[in-house]
Amino acid sequence: MFSPASLLSLSSLYVLLVLLSCFYGGVSSVPTKVGKGYRLISAEETSDGGFLGHLQVKQKNSIYGPDIPLLQLYVKHETGDRLRVHITDAEKQRWEVPYNLIPREQPPASTQTIGRSRKNLLTVSELAGSELIFSFTSDPFSFAVKRKSNGQTLFNSSSGGSDSFGEMVFKDQYLEISTQLPKDASLYGLGENTQPHGIKLYPNDPYTLYTTDVSAINLNTDLYGSHPVYMDLRNVGGEPFAHAVLLLNSNGMDVFYKGKSLTYKIIGGVFDFYFFSGPTPLDVVDQYTSFIGRPAPMPYWSLGFHQCRWGYHNLSVVEDVVENYRKAQIPLDVIWNDDDHMDGHKDFTLNPVNYPRSKLLAFLDKIHNRGMKYIVIIDPGIGVNSSYGVYQRGIANDVFIKYDGEPYLAQVWPGAVNFPDFLNPKTVAWWGDEIKRFHELVPVDGLWIDMNEASNFCSGKCTIPKGKQCPSGTGPGWICCLDCKNITKTRWDDPPYKINASGLQVPVGFKTIATSAVHYNGVLEYDAHSLYGFSQAIATHKALQGLEGKRPFILSRSTYVGSGKYAAHWTGDNKGTWEDLKYSITTVLNFGIFGVPMVGADICGFYPAPTEELCNRWIEVGAFYPFSRDHANYYSPRQELYQWKTVTKSAQNALGMRYKLLPYLYTLNYLAHTSGAPIARPLFFSFPAYMECYGLSTQFLLGSSLMVSPVLEQGKTSVKALFPPGSWYSLFDMTQTIVSKGQYFMLNAPLHVVNVHLYQNTILPMQQGGMISKEARMTPFTLIVTFPAGASEAQAKGNLYLDNDELPEMKLGNGYSTYVDLYATLKQGSVKIWSEVQESKFALEKGWKIEKITVLGLSGSVDTSGLEINGSPVANGASNIELSSMKQMHLQDVEDGVGKKSLMVELSGLNLYVGKNFDMSMKMGVQG
Repeated sequence: MFSPASLLSLSSLYVLLVLLSCFYGGVSSVPTKVGKGYRLISAEETSDGGFLGHLQVKQKNSIYGPDIPLLQLYVKHETGDRLRVHITDAEKQRWEVPYNLIPREQPPASTQTIGRSRKNLLTVSELAGSELIFSFTSDPFSFAVKRKSNGQTLFNSSSGGSDSFGEMVFKDQYLEISTQLPKDASLYGLGENTQPHGIKLYPNDPYTLYTTDVSAINLNTDLYGSHPVYMDLRNVGGEPFAHAVLLLNSNGMDVFYKGKSLTYKIIGGVFDFYFFSGPTPLDVVDQYTSFIGRPAPMPYWSLGFHQCRWGYHNLSVVEDVVENYRKAQIPLDVIWNDDDHMDGHKDFTLNPVNYPRSKLLAFLDKIHNRGMKYIVIIDPGIGVNSSYGVYQRGIANDVFIKYDGEPYLAQVWPGAVNFPDFLNPKTVAWWGDEIKRFHELVPVDGLWIDMNEASNFCSGKCTIPKGKQCPSGTGPGWICCLDCKNITKTRWDDPPYKINASGLQVPVGFKTIATSAVHYNGVLEYDAHSLYGFSQAIATHKALQGLEGKRPFILSRSTYVGSGKYAAHWTGDNKGTWEDLKYSITTVLNFGIFGVPMVGADICGFYPAPTEELCNRWIEVGAFYPFSRDHANYYSPRQELYQWKTVTKSAQNALGMRYKLLPYLYTLNYLAHTSGAPIARPLFFSFPAYMECYGLSTQFLLGSSLMVSPVLEQGKTSVKALFPPGSWYSLFDMTQTIVSKGQYFMLNAPLHVVNVHLYQNTILPMQQGGMISKEARMTPFTLIVTFPAGASEAQAKGNLYLDNDELPEMKLGNGYSTYVDLYATLKQGSVKIWSEVQESKFALEKGWKIEKITVLGLSGSVDTSGLEINGSPVANGASNIELSSMKQMHLQDVEDGVGKKSLMVELSGLNLYVGKNFDMSMKMGVQG
């Protein structure tokens, strides 16, 4: 949904900044170096195998406030591949990300360690784990983390006399620490922001982390989420090594990446570093999500196509949209409402005129019977209205964030609002009860939590004006109409160091909750700000799971470390431009690294209006986002996919393929949930040794081997695509083959064509598609087996996960799930294909069958006489099984004149149960 900051370009924000600087004292210049650092004055090993030390400031200074004189250092190899380095005040407890939000080990309490007699420094200066080595220098204190296998330094906080950064700084409201980096390190992460240079972090671009409602059209700006983690990929002598660094800190921060160094400047909290050893990108996300929480299991239907719009004024419009998708033969699983269904923009209400409950229930019965789903929006701001039951119960339960002992007053769509405090257990219970009440009113299938950075149309301390209506009911609803005063009286509202908030160093309380407001147990908004959307997602997930015991679906705009355990994400208010289409790929790929794999952008752009050509190309990309939804703004023209005949055709083509791929996407969701593996991935995840793809941001993989190479520029009917070494097969026309040595190819891409290629050594499960996932899911299976083109020996593998997607858990062993490993070999003129099934009961009960197997990349003639299935020969003409072959065309034949031959062989008419082990062999007469 729109918000005031979404409408503000950064140039107009600058005007506001100038005005606000009168109240906030402007922005200070940033000294290059602050202080002389700390020295290690004591160190000891702990009973749990850790390392405990104390650090004393070397020389006090007052820049950004007084230094904290004595620090506690705690280091531990928590697992074989995870190292923790925790630094905090040794004499006083400091704010940290709550341990109940992200469960983790508690370091020794500083009050218990400070009274110990100081021991001599350990004679050893390192602590080795199985994969990582922690080492330190005592004076000035610095630490390094090395990879044990090759001695490579992954992190080194020593300035070493560098001009680019100084020693560690630890003050109450200013923490600074840096690391040296090799110039050839490729870094990814540190979001959420829109990165114009692609997925690789770009030296000297600003990276500010502070959850903010600023439109995603603003480049290099702190956006809706805060993810202080980066992945570092290095190629050492042709061998790739990846690791990740998480700084678990929720305070606002600037991260300065200069190519050969990276510096954190943080306005509170502690240093709580976690190092994940990798060494592959997949290992890194596995280790990272094992710590922060595995990505949430998603219901099967959520992988279908979604349609939304802010501005579906009444129910009949929504009914027409659903019907028009059906008429246009474009797949659709989920219809959404922005706040149009609400009574006066108030959460958990229905507009009695435009969305009368009886008619809405009849509509939901109709679409639910078809297998479709319905999702609505909820904003966190609860309208201040004495006749509004949700507000009344909130006041009675004391659930709101406070300022000066009273619920903090803000303005969002309903007008004056209070914000629930999701750090308060009473709020979580109240929120769950309100969701339960609403679900009894309207049986929604999921919830969309928006504006949860939190967004506020006003700033400062506000009161409801007397003698005027607020909002007036005319004009934009995002103009602040409360009576407000700027808050400058505390250091929490005006911290000494100004992060680059909104890209312009606006005050940290600008258009959000005042940072001196207070949460449960006295927690300051200043500290907990970036956790707001995360804590709301946790509360919402708990509420939905408690309704009917079904698997929840939640879409959240604001995210933090660990949000993927509870929610999906979309990239926010984008624009219908070619640039935004391109940027969307980078953001989607970043969120896979962040542990939020169910992610997508508003297809065709949220505002103002896409061109017909752009919408064609956008659905060709968006059909392959993990989360695929068309959404538009109130003020934009209608842009449902059926609005243009050309877009209808592109949607039928691209979404038609998506719906055939649903079993593959669902299996990827399972793998994400069990290992953190992103659904959409950069190419370097599968080809980490191939440096050419390290910065590639215009193509992406689904899983390990399905590559999407879309058109991202206006007027183009071809696309230059990078193909890592090996054989690639077009998914839309499997006779089309590319054998690459690691090079770019120019691909034909007329308006309705998107290039999707499947890599060698893969077995891809597909079904026949349909207009809705419920129907598509029950169609017969096809297996696509890919060998390197013309190979005489090869192997391929794949997998398939199936379950009852309404169950909250996504796991084997409950009687409602089946997992299948698929294998194929090519050897000595014989192709063998077989399956190994775990937990067969569920798939057998559903009756799923494999009807066709397609093998790609074979050479030579086909000999059908040697076909055996489950050990029994299949006689010619004695069954419905048909075997056919077709020559495959090789793109590089034209380019390099080298003639290569390969065949596509199809075996149809099969009757193999997915839930039973099968084996099949064919004598192919393969030419050596």
